[in-house]
Amino acid sequence: MKLNRTYFLIGLSSLALIIVLAIQVNWILDTAQIKEELFNERATIVLTKTAEALAKDTVTYRNMEMCMGVNERRKIDSLFNHYMKMYNIRIDYFFEVKPGQHAGPPLLYNSNITSAPVQSSVGAGSYQTCLKDPPSGNGNGMDLKLVFPDKEQYILEEMGIPFISSVLLIVVVIVLFWRTTASLIKEKEISEHTTDFLNNMTHEFKTPLTNIGLAGKMILKDSNIKQEDKVKHYSGIILEENEKLRLQVEQVLSMTALERGEIPLHKTEFDFNELIRDSLKCISVQIENKQGKTELNLDAANALISGDRTHFTNAICNLIDNAVKYSPEKPEITIHTFNREGELIIQISDKGIGIDKEHQKYVFEKFFRVPTGNVHNVKGFGLGLAYVKKIVELHGGSIVIQSGSASALASLDNRGTTFIIALPNG
Repeated sequence: MKLNRTYFLIGLSSLALIIVLAIQVNWILDTAQIKEELFNERATIVLTKTAEALAKDTVTYRNMEMCMGVNERRKIDSLFNHYMKMYNIRIDYFFEVKPGQHAGPPLLYNSNITSAPVQSSVGAGSYQTCLKDPPSGNGNGMDLKLVFPDKEQYILEEMGIPFISSVLLIVVVIVLFWRTTASLIKEKEISEHTTDFLNNMTHEFKTPLTNIGLAGKMILKDSNIKQEDKVKHYSGIILEENEKLRLQVEQVLSMTALERGEIPLHKTEFDFNELIRDSLKCISVQIENKQGKTELNLDAANALISGDRTHFTNAICNLIDNAVKYSPEKPEITIHTFNREGELIIQISDKGIGIDKEHQKYVFEKFFRVPTGNVHNVKGFGLGLAYVKKIVELHGGSIVIQSGSASALASLDNRGTTFIIALPNG
Protein backbone atom coordinates (compact mmCIF):
# COMPACT_ATOMS: atom_id res chain seq x y z
CA MET A 1 0.00 0.00 0.00
CA LYS A 2 2.78 2.43 0.96
CA LEU A 3 4.74 1.49 -2.17
CA ASN A 4 1.70 2.14 -4.36
CA ARG A 5 1.15 5.47 -2.66
CA THR A 6 4.80 6.43 -3.25
CA TYR A 7 4.61 5.63 -6.95
CA PHE A 8 1.25 7.44 -7.14
CA LEU A 9 2.86 10.59 -5.69
CA ILE A 10 5.80 10.26 -8.10
CA GLY A 11 3.37 9.90 -11.01
CA LEU A 12 1.33 12.89 -9.83
CA SER A 13 4.50 14.98 -9.46
CA SER A 14 5.62 13.91 -12.93
CA LEU A 15 2.29 14.95 -14.40
CA ALA A 16 2.47 18.32 -12.64
CA LEU A 17 6.02 18.84 -13.91
CA ILE A 18 4.97 17.98 -17.47
CA ILE A 19 2.14 20.52 -17.26
CA VAL A 20 4.50 23.19 -15.90
CA LEU A 21 7.02 22.44 -18.67
CA ALA A 22 4.27 22.59 -21.28
CA ILE A 23 3.18 26.00 -19.93
CA GLN A 24 6.78 27.21 -19.97
CA VAL A 25 7.34 26.02 -23.55
CA ASN A 26 4.04 27.60 -24.59
CA TRP A 27 5.14 30.85 -22.94
CA ILE A 28 8.39 30.81 -24.91
CA LEU A 29 6.52 30.20 -28.16
CA ASP A 30 4.02 32.97 -27.35
CA THR A 31 6.88 35.35 -26.55
CA ALA A 32 8.54 34.52 -29.86
CA GLN A 33 5.25 35.09 -31.67
CA ILE A 34 4.74 38.45 -29.95
CA LYS A 35 8.29 39.47 -30.85
CA GLU A 36 7.66 38.47 -34.46
CA GLU A 37 4.38 40.40 -34.62
CA LEU A 38 6.09 43.46 -33.17
CA PHE A 39 8.90 43.15 -35.71
CA ASN A 40 6.38 42.73 -38.54
CA GLU A 41 4.55 45.85 -37.43
CA ARG A 42 7.72 47.95 -37.28
CA ALA A 43 9.00 46.59 -40.62
CA THR A 44 5.67 47.39 -42.27
CA ILE A 45 5.77 50.95 -40.90
CA VAL A 46 9.33 51.39 -42.21
CA LEU A 47 8.29 50.15 -45.65
CA THR A 48 5.16 52.30 -45.74
CA LYS A 49 6.96 55.49 -44.72
CA THR A 50 9.70 54.83 -47.27
CA ALA A 51 7.09 54.32 -49.99
CA GLU A 52 5.30 57.54 -49.00
CA ALA A 53 8.57 59.50 -49.08
CA LEU A 54 9.41 58.13 -52.54
CA ALA A 55 5.94 59.00 -53.83
CA LYS A 56 6.44 62.62 -52.71
CA ASP A 57 9.84 62.83 -54.46
CA THR A 58 8.63 63.26 -58.07
CA VAL A 59 12.09 63.46 -59.62
CA THR A 60 13.39 60.29 -58.01
CA TYR A 61 10.19 58.45 -58.82
CA ARG A 62 10.35 59.36 -62.55
CA ASN A 63 14.00 58.36 -62.73
CA MET A 64 13.11 55.01 -61.14
CA GLU A 65 10.49 54.39 -63.80
CA MET A 66 12.98 55.05 -66.57
CA CYS A 67 16.09 53.43 -65.10
CA MET A 68 17.18 52.21 -61.67
CA GLY A 69 20.54 53.91 -61.29
CA VAL A 70 22.95 54.21 -58.42
CA ASN A 71 21.49 57.53 -57.28
CA GLU A 72 17.98 56.08 -57.03
CA ARG A 73 19.21 53.10 -55.11
CA ARG A 74 21.10 55.38 -52.74
CA LYS A 75 17.95 57.39 -52.17
CA ILE A 76 15.88 54.32 -51.33
CA ASP A 77 18.65 52.91 -49.14
CA SER A 78 19.01 56.17 -47.18
CA LEU A 79 15.25 56.26 -46.54
CA PHE A 80 15.26 52.65 -45.27
CA ASN A 81 18.25 53.39 -43.02
CA HIS A 82 16.59 56.49 -41.60
CA TYR A 83 13.30 54.81 -40.70
CA MET A 84 14.91 51.58 -39.46
CA LYS A 85 17.03 53.57 -37.02
CA MET A 86 13.92 55.47 -35.95
CA TYR A 87 12.12 52.18 -35.11
CA ASN A 88 15.22 50.47 -33.70
CA ILE A 89 15.61 47.78 -36.34
CA ARG A 90 19.25 46.80 -36.63
CA ILE A 91 19.50 43.91 -39.08
CA ASP A 92 20.85 43.28 -42.58
CA TYR A 93 18.28 43.81 -45.29
CA PHE A 94 17.71 43.84 -49.04
CA PHE A 95 15.21 45.80 -51.04
CA GLU A 96 13.54 44.97 -54.32
CA VAL A 97 12.13 47.42 -56.83
CA LYS A 98 10.01 46.37 -59.80
CA PRO A 99 9.15 49.23 -62.18
CA GLY A 100 5.85 48.87 -64.00
CA GLN A 101 7.51 48.69 -67.43
CA HIS A 102 10.37 46.42 -66.25
CA ALA A 103 10.42 43.39 -68.47
CA GLY A 104 12.81 41.20 -66.45
CA PRO A 105 12.46 39.62 -63.00
CA PRO A 106 12.39 41.89 -59.93
CA LEU A 107 15.84 42.98 -58.77
CA LEU A 108 17.08 42.75 -55.17
CA TYR A 109 19.62 45.22 -53.78
CA ASN A 110 21.49 45.23 -50.51
CA SER A 111 22.76 48.20 -48.56
CA ASN A 112 25.93 48.17 -50.69
CA ILE A 113 24.31 50.13 -53.50
CA THR A 114 27.30 49.80 -55.81
CA SER A 115 27.09 46.01 -55.91
CA ALA A 116 25.29 44.08 -58.55
CA PRO A 117 21.67 43.06 -57.89
CA VAL A 118 20.94 39.51 -56.73
CA GLN A 119 17.89 37.34 -57.07
CA SER A 120 15.45 37.23 -54.14
CA SER A 121 16.08 34.27 -51.79
CA VAL A 122 13.26 31.84 -51.15
CA GLY A 123 11.75 31.87 -47.67
CA ALA A 124 13.34 35.16 -46.57
CA GLY A 125 11.17 37.43 -44.42
CA SER A 126 9.81 40.01 -46.85
CA TYR A 127 7.36 42.95 -46.80
CA GLN A 128 5.92 44.45 -49.98
CA THR A 129 3.96 47.55 -50.90
CA CYS A 130 2.89 49.27 -54.13
CA LEU A 131 4.40 52.65 -55.04
CA LYS A 132 1.63 54.78 -56.44
CA ASP A 133 2.36 57.42 -59.06
CA PRO A 134 2.58 60.98 -57.85
CA PRO A 135 -0.58 62.99 -58.51
CA SER A 136 1.03 64.58 -61.57
CA GLY A 137 2.28 61.30 -63.04
CA ASN A 138 0.81 58.92 -65.58
CA GLY A 139 2.99 55.84 -64.88
CA ASN A 140 1.89 52.29 -64.20
CA GLY A 141 3.22 52.23 -60.59
CA MET A 142 5.99 50.13 -59.06
CA ASP A 143 6.38 47.46 -56.35
CA LEU A 144 8.77 47.99 -53.42
CA LYS A 145 9.78 44.97 -51.32
CA LEU A 146 11.86 44.96 -48.09
CA VAL A 147 13.57 41.62 -47.30
CA PHE A 148 15.21 40.47 -43.99
CA PRO A 149 17.04 37.15 -44.56
CA ASP A 150 18.08 36.85 -40.86
CA LYS A 151 14.69 37.67 -39.40
CA GLU A 152 14.30 34.51 -37.24
CA GLN A 153 17.78 34.81 -35.75
CA TYR A 154 17.12 38.49 -34.99
CA ILE A 155 13.90 37.62 -33.14
CA LEU A 156 15.70 35.01 -31.04
CA GLU A 157 18.39 37.54 -30.19
CA GLU A 158 15.68 40.02 -29.26
CA MET A 159 14.27 37.50 -26.78
CA GLY A 160 17.74 37.30 -25.23
CA ILE A 161 17.88 36.64 -21.50
CA PRO A 162 14.22 35.50 -21.05
CA PHE A 163 14.67 32.78 -23.67
CA ILE A 164 18.05 31.53 -22.38
CA SER A 165 16.95 31.64 -18.74
CA SER A 166 13.75 29.76 -19.55
CA VAL A 167 15.65 26.99 -21.34
CA LEU A 168 18.18 26.73 -18.51
CA LEU A 169 15.42 26.61 -15.88
CA ILE A 170 13.63 23.86 -17.78
CA VAL A 171 16.85 21.82 -17.96
CA VAL A 172 17.60 22.42 -14.26
CA VAL A 173 14.07 21.44 -13.22
CA ILE A 174 14.20 18.23 -15.29
CA VAL A 175 17.63 17.25 -13.90
CA LEU A 176 16.65 18.03 -10.29
CA PHE A 177 13.37 16.16 -10.62
CA TRP A 178 15.14 13.13 -12.09
CA ARG A 179 17.77 13.16 -9.33
CA THR A 180 15.13 13.63 -6.63
CA THR A 181 13.00 10.81 -7.99
CA ALA A 182 16.01 8.49 -8.29
CA SER A 183 17.05 9.35 -4.71
CA LEU A 184 13.53 8.75 -3.47
CA ILE A 185 13.35 5.33 -5.12
CA LYS A 186 16.83 4.47 -3.78
CA GLU A 187 15.85 5.57 -0.26
CA LYS A 188 12.68 3.52 -0.57
CA GLU A 189 14.71 0.44 -1.49
CA ILE A 190 17.12 1.06 1.41
CA SER A 191 14.17 1.47 3.75
CA GLU A 192 12.70 -1.84 2.58
CA HIS A 193 16.08 -3.59 2.94
CA THR A 194 16.49 -2.12 6.42
CA THR A 195 13.02 -3.28 7.43
CA ASP A 196 13.76 -6.77 6.12
CA PHE A 197 17.09 -6.71 7.94
CA LEU A 198 15.49 -5.73 11.25
CA ASN A 199 12.81 -8.41 10.87
CA ASN A 200 15.43 -11.01 10.00
CA MET A 201 17.67 -9.89 12.86
CA THR A 202 14.77 -10.22 15.29
CA HIS A 203 14.18 -13.82 14.17
CA GLU A 204 17.90 -14.59 14.24
CA PHE A 205 18.22 -13.33 17.82
CA LYS A 206 14.97 -14.96 18.90
CA THR A 207 16.16 -18.53 18.20
CA PRO A 208 19.30 -18.54 20.39
CA LEU A 209 17.54 -16.55 23.12
CA THR A 210 14.73 -19.11 23.15
CA ASN A 211 17.23 -21.98 23.33
CA ILE A 212 19.13 -20.29 26.17
CA GLY A 213 15.88 -19.73 28.05
CA LEU A 214 14.75 -23.33 27.60
CA ALA A 215 18.12 -24.71 28.73
CA GLY A 216 18.06 -22.48 31.80
CA LYS A 217 14.50 -23.54 32.65
CA MET A 218 15.41 -27.22 32.33
CA ILE A 219 18.26 -26.76 34.81
CA LEU A 220 16.03 -24.90 37.29
CA LYS A 221 13.02 -27.13 36.76
CA ASP A 222 14.68 -30.29 38.01
CA SER A 223 16.52 -29.29 41.17
CA ASN A 224 17.54 -32.88 41.73
CA ILE A 225 19.60 -33.11 38.55
CA LYS A 226 22.60 -35.17 39.45
CA GLN A 227 23.65 -36.41 36.07
CA GLU A 228 26.75 -34.51 35.18
CA ASP A 229 26.26 -35.17 31.46
CA LYS A 230 22.84 -33.43 31.45
CA VAL A 231 24.25 -30.39 33.21
CA LYS A 232 27.05 -30.29 30.70
CA HIS A 233 24.56 -30.70 27.86
CA TYR A 234 22.37 -27.80 28.95
CA SER A 235 25.40 -25.66 29.78
CA GLY A 236 26.83 -26.44 26.34
CA ILE A 237 23.60 -25.31 24.70
CA ILE A 238 23.71 -22.03 26.61
CA LEU A 239 27.34 -21.40 25.71
CA GLU A 240 26.84 -22.37 22.07
CA GLU A 241 23.78 -20.15 21.61
CA ASN A 242 25.49 -17.31 23.47
CA GLU A 243 28.43 -17.59 21.06
CA LYS A 244 26.02 -17.42 18.11
CA LEU A 245 24.53 -14.24 19.53
CA ARG A 246 27.98 -12.75 20.04
CA LEU A 247 29.06 -13.54 16.48
CA GLN A 248 25.85 -12.11 15.03
CA VAL A 249 26.20 -8.88 17.00
CA GLU A 250 29.89 -8.69 16.08
CA GLN A 251 29.08 -9.11 12.40
CA VAL A 252 26.59 -6.22 12.45
CA LEU A 253 28.90 -3.94 14.44
CA SER A 254 31.95 -4.78 12.32
CA MET A 255 30.17 -4.01 9.06
CA THR A 256 28.85 -0.70 10.38
CA ALA A 257 32.27 0.28 11.73
CA LEU A 258 33.98 -0.63 8.46
CA GLU A 259 31.53 1.51 6.49
CA ARG A 260 32.39 4.45 8.74
CA GLY A 261 36.10 3.71 8.64
CA GLU A 262 36.22 3.32 12.42
CA ILE A 263 38.10 -0.01 12.46
CA PRO A 264 41.79 0.41 11.58
CA LEU A 265 43.47 -2.42 9.72
CA HIS A 266 46.44 -3.94 11.54
CA LYS A 267 48.51 -5.17 8.63
CA THR A 268 51.15 -7.81 9.00
CA GLU A 269 52.78 -10.18 6.55
CA PHE A 270 51.40 -13.71 6.68
CA ASP A 271 51.00 -16.83 4.57
CA PHE A 272 47.50 -17.04 3.09
CA ASN A 273 47.72 -20.81 2.59
CA GLU A 274 48.26 -21.17 6.32
CA LEU A 275 45.34 -18.81 7.03
CA ILE A 276 43.04 -21.00 4.91
CA ARG A 277 44.05 -24.12 6.89
CA ASP A 278 43.38 -22.31 10.18
CA SER A 279 40.02 -21.02 8.91
CA LEU A 280 38.91 -24.54 8.03
CA LYS A 281 39.51 -25.67 11.62
CA CYS A 282 36.89 -23.30 13.01
CA ILE A 283 34.23 -24.54 10.61
CA SER A 284 35.22 -28.19 10.29
CA VAL A 285 32.57 -29.24 12.84
CA GLN A 286 29.76 -27.94 10.62
CA ILE A 287 31.19 -29.74 7.60
CA GLU A 288 31.54 -33.00 9.54
CA ASN A 289 27.98 -32.73 10.88
CA LYS A 290 26.71 -32.58 7.30
CA GLN A 291 29.07 -35.39 6.26
CA GLY A 292 30.78 -33.05 3.83
CA LYS A 293 34.31 -32.95 2.54
CA THR A 294 36.85 -30.33 1.57
CA GLU A 295 39.58 -30.42 -1.05
CA LEU A 296 42.60 -28.14 -0.71
CA ASN A 297 44.70 -27.30 -3.75
CA LEU A 298 47.03 -24.71 -2.26
CA ASP A 299 49.31 -24.39 -5.29
CA ALA A 300 50.40 -20.78 -4.78
CA ALA A 301 54.19 -20.73 -4.54
CA ASN A 302 54.08 -17.19 -3.15
CA ALA A 303 51.17 -16.90 -0.70
CA LEU A 304 52.59 -14.02 1.34
CA ILE A 305 50.09 -11.21 1.89
CA SER A 306 50.37 -7.91 3.74
CA GLY A 307 47.05 -7.41 5.47
CA ASP A 308 44.87 -7.77 8.54
CA ARG A 309 44.92 -11.47 9.39
CA THR A 310 41.86 -11.31 11.67
CA HIS A 311 39.61 -9.71 9.08
CA PHE A 312 40.82 -12.03 6.33
CA THR A 313 40.13 -15.02 8.59
CA ASN A 314 36.58 -13.78 9.13
CA ALA A 315 36.17 -13.22 5.39
CA ILE A 316 37.33 -16.73 4.43
CA CYS A 317 35.18 -18.24 7.19
CA ASN A 318 32.19 -16.35 5.77
CA LEU A 319 32.74 -17.78 2.30
CA ILE A 320 33.21 -21.33 3.58
CA ASP A 321 30.19 -20.98 5.86
CA ASN A 322 28.07 -19.89 2.88
CA ALA A 323 29.29 -22.90 0.90
CA VAL A 324 28.14 -25.15 3.75
CA LYS A 325 24.78 -23.42 4.31
CA TYR A 326 23.81 -23.36 0.64
CA SER A 327 24.66 -27.01 0.01
CA PRO A 328 21.37 -28.91 0.51
CA GLU A 329 23.01 -32.25 1.07
CA LYS A 330 26.66 -33.17 1.71
CA PRO A 331 28.86 -30.11 1.11
CA GLU A 332 31.72 -30.51 -1.35
CA ILE A 333 34.06 -27.55 -1.02
CA THR A 334 37.21 -26.95 -3.05
CA ILE A 335 39.74 -24.25 -2.19
CA HIS A 336 42.40 -23.48 -4.77
CA THR A 337 45.23 -20.93 -4.59
CA PHE A 338 47.72 -19.99 -7.29
CA ASN A 339 49.79 -17.05 -8.51
CA ARG A 340 49.03 -14.98 -11.59
CA GLU A 341 50.84 -11.85 -12.79
CA GLY A 342 52.01 -10.70 -9.36
CA GLU A 343 48.72 -11.56 -7.67
CA LEU A 344 47.53 -14.27 -5.33
CA ILE A 345 44.30 -15.88 -6.56
CA ILE A 346 42.01 -17.67 -4.09
CA GLN A 347 39.11 -19.72 -5.45
CA ILE A 348 36.46 -21.14 -3.12
CA SER A 349 34.02 -23.44 -4.92
CA ASP A 350 31.05 -25.50 -3.85
CA LYS A 351 28.47 -27.75 -5.49
CA GLY A 352 25.48 -26.15 -3.81
CA ILE A 353 22.27 -24.65 -5.14
CA GLY A 354 24.11 -21.88 -7.05
CA ILE A 355 23.05 -18.31 -7.71
CA ASP A 356 20.97 -17.27 -10.69
CA LYS A 357 22.55 -14.74 -13.02
CA GLU A 358 19.88 -12.15 -12.28
CA HIS A 359 20.90 -12.15 -8.58
CA GLN A 360 24.69 -12.27 -8.98
CA LYS A 361 25.11 -8.50 -9.35
CA TYR A 362 23.38 -7.92 -6.01
CA VAL A 363 25.10 -10.51 -3.81
CA PHE A 364 27.73 -8.06 -2.50
CA GLU A 365 25.14 -5.46 -1.46
CA LYS A 366 24.25 -5.02 2.19
CA PHE A 367 21.10 -6.81 3.42
CA PHE A 368 20.64 -8.68 0.12
CA ARG A 369 19.85 -12.37 0.49
CA VAL A 370 19.53 -14.68 -2.48
CA PRO A 371 16.12 -16.34 -2.71
CA THR A 372 16.70 -20.00 -1.88
CA GLY A 373 13.56 -21.59 -3.26
CA ASN A 374 12.65 -24.60 -1.14
CA VAL A 375 15.60 -24.13 1.24
CA HIS A 376 14.21 -22.31 4.28
CA ASN A 377 16.79 -23.12 6.93
CA VAL A 378 19.48 -20.70 5.77
CA LYS A 379 20.03 -17.98 8.34
CA GLY A 380 21.90 -14.70 8.18
CA PHE A 381 21.60 -10.94 7.86
CA GLY A 382 22.74 -10.47 4.29
CA LEU A 383 25.95 -8.79 5.51
CA GLY A 384 28.51 -11.56 5.03
CA LEU A 385 29.41 -11.03 1.37
CA ALA A 386 29.26 -7.25 1.74
CA TYR A 387 31.78 -7.58 4.57
CA VAL A 388 34.02 -9.87 2.50
CA LYS A 389 34.05 -7.46 -0.45
CA LYS A 390 34.80 -4.51 1.82
CA ILE A 391 37.77 -6.28 3.40
CA VAL A 392 39.17 -7.38 0.03
CA GLU A 393 38.84 -3.88 -1.47
CA LEU A 394 40.47 -2.27 1.59
CA HIS A 395 43.50 -4.45 0.83
CA GLY A 396 43.61 -3.38 -2.82
CA GLY A 397 42.09 -6.62 -4.14
CA SER A 398 38.95 -7.65 -6.00
CA ILE A 399 36.34 -10.38 -5.73
CA VAL A 400 34.02 -11.80 -8.38
CA ILE A 401 31.44 -14.55 -8.45
CA GLN A 402 30.90 -17.36 -10.94
CA SER A 403 27.84 -19.55 -10.67
CA GLY A 404 26.03 -22.07 -12.83
CA SER A 405 23.33 -20.74 -15.12
CA ALA A 406 19.81 -21.82 -14.24
CA SER A 407 18.86 -22.15 -17.90
CA ALA A 408 21.94 -24.19 -18.81
CA LEU A 409 21.70 -26.48 -15.79
CA ALA A 410 17.98 -26.60 -15.22
CA SER A 411 18.00 -30.35 -14.85
CA LEU A 412 20.68 -30.33 -12.13
CA ASP A 413 19.91 -29.76 -8.46
CA ASN A 414 23.46 -28.70 -7.61
CA ARG A 415 24.74 -25.91 -9.83
CA GLY A 416 27.59 -24.69 -7.65
CA THR A 417 29.21 -21.34 -6.97
CA THR A 418 32.79 -20.09 -7.11
CA PHE A 419 34.15 -16.95 -5.46
CA ILE A 420 37.44 -15.70 -6.91
CA ILE A 421 39.57 -13.30 -4.85
CA ALA A 422 42.59 -11.53 -6.35
CA LEU A 423 45.09 -9.94 -3.92
CA PRO A 424 48.42 -8.25 -4.54
CA ASN A 425 51.31 -10.34 -3.25
CA GLY A 426 53.04 -8.92 -0.18
